[in-house]
Formats: sequence, structure tokens, C-alpha cells
Amino acid sequence: MSGGMRAVVILAASLSAAACMTYPSEPQYSTRPVPAGGAQPQAQQGPYGQPAQPQTPAQPYQQPPATAPVGSIDGGALPPPVSVTPAQPTYPATPAPSSPPAVVTPGAAYVIQPGDTISGVGRRFQTPVQTLIDLNGLGPRGAITSGQRIILPDSAVDTGRDPYATGPSPAGVLVPNSGVVPPPPPPPSGNPALPAQTRPVQTRPVESAPGPATTPVAGGPIALQWPVRGDILRRFGPVGMGERNNGINIGASAGASVVAAAGGRVAYVGDDLVGQGLTVLIVHNGGWRTVYGHLGSATVKDGDDVRAGQQIGTVGLTAGDGRPSIHFETRQMRGDDPVAVDPLSVLPR
Repeated sequence: MSGGMRAVVILAASLSAAACMTYPSEPQYSTRPVPAGGAQPQAQQGPYGQPAQPQTPAQPYQQPPATAPVGSIDGGALPPPVSVTPAQPTYPATPAPSSPPAVVTPGAAYVIQPGDTISGVGRRFQTPVQTLIDLNGLGPRGAITSGQRIILPDSAVDTGRDPYATGPSPAGVLVPNSGVVPPPPPPPSGNPALPAQTRPVQTRPVESAPGPATTPVAGGPIALQWPVRGDILRRFGPVGMGERNNGINIGASAGASVVAAAGGRVAYVGDDLVGQGLTVLIVHNGGWRTVYGHLGSATVKDGDDVRAGQQIGTVGLTAGDGRPSIHFETRQMRGDDPVAVDPLSVLPR
């Protein structure tokens, strides 16, 4: 072995021996607890002469305080299992039997008049429109024509003439005012039927309707005259806020005479139409109708025949125009619908 290698080995052995000689053979601090109130132990020195760090006695673990109430929570549990044995067979729930649809029994027949609508017939006889359609096989549109016989259910009740159901009351239909069925309607050449409880004995000739010379053709123009002369307070068409005026409002003196714009038959007199006040409706030839609303009084009754220019009422105060006025409409039947037409387009200038 060379001299250099021998010197390295001797140096390593010397360092190992020095380390073993300096390591303490026992702890340099007390391993026994200090008695309460006793003297403090002397400071111990470390293995290299430094003062040893004081040891802090370990504290026992304490449960942290609860920060939220602890309690049992009800609910959420699954229902207990149900065991099904052969002795307890299960069956699907049986739905309750539904009541069979009401059977509608056919009753009397009503004859459709010019200008009648299926909804007007249903309203007059207190019958759903669908029932009338089903009883008569009218199809989805419920189209009807003048002179057609419409079967009513035997439960129908005639509440009186409707502006869109103006024919005579059929035999066998209950009239609520009297509680008895009305008599059969007169023949076509006779006088118009009046309610049974007010039918008087005819003592005067019936005023004839305008003759063919002055009668416009069906669906054609109509010759009208002004029902009352005055200022046009509201015109035909939209009036704002989604509303529409289906006629014109004419201002005149309160109590002034209102006349029929053309000859025809009075189909309605009353104040049951919402927003129209006391109203007279006249049916004219050619599918035309005129409506006189917000009258102060009426001088005609249902079923009266009137001539052009004949007084039918007076100017009233209920139109909401801030002054006496009437509401006047002209309508023309187009199919089953009475379509509003601007009166200024058919009235004389």
C-alpha cells in the first residue's frame, strides 16, 4: 500500500474515534417530571456546551366546542319494504268508470231567417252551438241558410228574439216567461208572431214592407237615409287602445226623433247588448241590417214592420260622447257573419 493511501485510512479512523468520544453516554436533561411548587431544575447544557432548550409539557387534547346545534333529522327515510306473498296478490288499479255522455233528444225545429247565425240560434234557445251542429250534421263550420229547419234539443228554452235569431218561436219549445209552450207559428202569409203572453188581437192592418221597386238585390247596395241629422262625433274604425268603432256616433239634441234608415222589420228592441244602451235593430232586404244604439226611448217593438223615415225612437244620453248622441251601425251578411260596413259609405252625402 502506498504511503498516501495509508495516510488517508489513518485520518478516517482518527475522526471516527473522536466522534465516539464526544457523544454523551446518557441524556443531559432530567427525564423526571418537576414536582409542583418545587425548585426549578438547573439549566442543562447540550452536547456541545450550548444551553438546552426548555421543554414545554404536552397539553391534553380537548374536544373543540360545537359551533352548530346537533339534532336528529326526521324524514328522508324510505318506506319499509312490503313483502308480497302468494296469499296477497296485487292487481293494477282500476280507474273509476266515467259517466256516459248525456243523450240529447231531438225536439222542435226552428226555421232560419235571413241574417240568422248559428251562434244567435244557440244563444236564443240556450243550447250549445256544438249540440246544434251535431243534431243537424252541419259540419265543422256550422253553415246555415235561410229557410233551413234546425232541429233543437227537447230541453231548449226560448228566451225571446235575438238580433241574430229573429224567427218565430217553434211549437213545443218552453217559454220561461209563461212556463207554457207557445202556439204554432202563423202561416207564412200571416202576421209575424208575437210572444204568447203579449199577443193581442189584430185590429189594424199591418204596414207593408217596401215593394220590389225600392228593394235592393241580395248582397247589393242599399239606399239609406240619415237616422238623425247632426255632427259626426266618432267615426268608423279603430279608436285606439285596441278598440274599434263598428259604426258612427251622431250628435243631436236630446229627445230628437230617430227614424229608420230604410224599410224593414224590427228584429230586436232592448238594452241587453253590452255597451249599446237601448238599441233597435232592423233587418232589411238584401242581407242588410241597421243598428240604432244609445236611444233615449224606443217607439217600436219586436216584429214591427217599419218604412223608411218612420220614427223608431229618440236621441239619448248614454253614448259617452259628452253630449246627446246615438250610435248607428250598418251591417251586411256575408255568409254567416254580419260584417260591419262604414255607414258613411252608404249614407247620402
